[in-house]
Amino acid sequence: MTIDIQMRINNDPRLKRFIRENPIWYKYLNRNPDSFKNFLINMKDTYKLNTSDKISKTMDNLSMIQAFLDALK
Repeated sequence: MTIDIQMRINNDPRLKRFIRENPIWYKYLNRNPDSFKNFLINMKDTYKLNTSDKISKTMDNLSMIQAFLDALK
């Protein structure tokens, strides 16, 4: 693993936690540092940090608030 990748992982708590929970990524990143982009994609999918996940979560929150307001009427 290159020093640059190590520093990026150590500076971001989410990346650090993800690589500790999925140690297979140590091997992948050591053998092919270009797979860092795949590492980020996998982390975002696991922790639901994609834009579509955020929109979905917002829509769920709005529907919950609307149901709460309807119950108050």
